[in-house]
Amino acid sequence: MTQSMKLIGIGDNGQESLLPQYTQWIEESEVLVGGERVLSFFPNYQGEKIVIKGGLKAVVERLQEEMRQTVVLASGDPLFYGIGGYLSSKMNIEVYPYLSSVQLAFAKMGESWQDAFLVSVHGRSMKGLAQRIDGKAKVALLTDAENSPNQIAKYLLLFGMTEYRAFVAENIQGENENSGWYELEEMVDREFSPLNVVILKKVAEGPRWSLGIEDEEFTQRKPEKGLITKKEIRVLSLYALKLQKNSIVWDVGTCTGSMAIEAAKLAPEGDVFAIEKNEPDLENCYQNQRKFRTDLTAIHGKAPIGLDTFPDPDAIFIGGTGGEMADLIHTCCKRLKEGGRIVLNAATIENLYRANEAFAEAGFQTSINHAQISRSKPILGMNRFVPLNPVYIITAQRKEDTNE
Repeated sequence: MTQSMKLIGIGDNGQESLLPQYTQWIEESEVLVGGERVLSFFPNYQGEKIVIKGGLKAVVERLQEEMRQTVVLASGDPLFYGIGGYLSSKMNIEVYPYLSSVQLAFAKMGESWQDAFLVSVHGRSMKGLAQRIDGKAKVALLTDAENSPNQIAKYLLLFGMTEYRAFVAENIQGENENSGWYELEEMVDREFSPLNVVILKKVAEGPRWSLGIEDEEFTQRKPEKGLITKKEIRVLSLYALKLQKNSIVWDVGTCTGSMAIEAAKLAPEGDVFAIEKNEPDLENCYQNQRKFRTDLTAIHGKAPIGLDTFPDPDAIFIGGTGGEMADLIHTCCKRLKEGGRIVLNAATIENLYRANEAFAEAGFQTSINHAQISRSKPILGMNRFVPLNPVYIITAQRKEDTNE
């Protein structure tokens, strides 16, 4: 190809959104590329039209061999969740953006958007959205037919996120343009155009939790309370995991879900996968997820069976082994990504020994903290200390991944 192609952004009002220079480039071109909707804006085009359907790979391969003057059309700003990034990485292409749908939606709303949190659920799962947006003042969502404003409202209500109101902008600059404010409950049963942007604005304060959520805040099995990683041990274990905001985390033996929930808050751009063999405990985990606004994957099963359904993790917490310690540790060590960490809590000397031995056999190096925690308790106008069960916190890494 002897000259660069041009990628031009276009609005839903078609040719009216184009600068005269852009219109001239299109008229002078020999090939016009784009989706069916944007190509329909040019019914009298004299050259060849190439419709983009499905994936871009085949189109790119064809364009790389194209010698004629070519213009590619895309909606809005092609570099904002559009095809521009992919095309510019594969070929020499000049980009001329139009206003993004989010810009136009905020203009309709009449508010600034430099402080907005932008997220796309267009062609993507909403899984994990709760922890990503919780607490954000403004959230702009790019939607699709499946992840519609109705489904977004249902999702937010499931996690009790009623401090948000929604502004929905439909068919921006199109013939049936419409925009307005809605309560989440209103959105559930209302029909919206497939072409829309949803902006969430926080209009009240929602609940907030800092690291180390109080044990009593979690729904737990009754009358057998206590099957939870205690707050102090939880914080130490989370520290040992060294989570990043996009970490993939496993919680093996999640029980109430306390570790998984706090991990999801520390890694909101990642994913958390939990497994629990006891169904009543798993139900408590589901309830706690909704309360603490963490949308993670929790399944019923006795590890290591079931772990094959999870993606390879950056970090693994093992709170319970269910009597399968050797096989479980072997599986976890095999699946852990390079540079990852495994943290195991052991309450007995025997399990400490077995775990340390299993990690050594897998070629992992361990460091161990023995945590003995006591909490103050009032008694007769004074205070005494009540000890928690001592716990061994074992942190394991591949020997080649450590600096020791």
